[in-house]
Amino acid sequence: MSKKKYRILGIDTSLRSSGIGIIEANGSTLSLIVCGRIYNRSTELHSTCLKNIYNEITNYIEKYKPNFVAIEGTFFYKNAKTAMILGQARGAAISACAQFNLPVVEHSPRTIKQAVTGNGSAQKDQVAKMIMHLLALDSQPQEDAADALAIAVCHYHQLNLPEALRSPMI
Repeated sequence: MSKKKYRILGIDTSLRSSGIGIIEANGSTLSLIVCGRIYNRSTELHSTCLKNIYNEITNYIEKYKPNFVAIEGTFFYKNAKTAMILGQARGAAISACAQFNLPVVEHSPRTIKQAVTGNGSAQKDQVAKMIMHLLALDSQPQEDAADALAIAVCHYHQLNLPEALRSPMI
């Protein structure tokens, strides 16, 4: 990857609380552009939640103009209903990105933790503290936002790998 400036949107999807984080890479310097979460109340219909995820991600893309998008890869659930709901949320997020022709890459939870902390089994708090350090933040981001920033940082590291070693786009 060249040493020019570019932005990476990290998305940690969930139906009720999706994390969003955008970082800017300028050579080897990373900085926070924005982070937050898309919160959907438990009383809202699933269709309303999916629409909100799609619309909010669309708004972030329009406002902050990321060059790349990374999303947490799926992992196995014992509960099929939970897996289906997560899949729907991921679909809403990926559809919003596809509308802008943004390449979307997924990274496994273990890969994300490894890229950020050096330990694929790191705890959420360890990841959040490392995100604070890597992005020179004064305070720890909300948990879903920290996860999204970790996904974006992981993707930054992936972009600096030879193409044959990078995660595939979805």
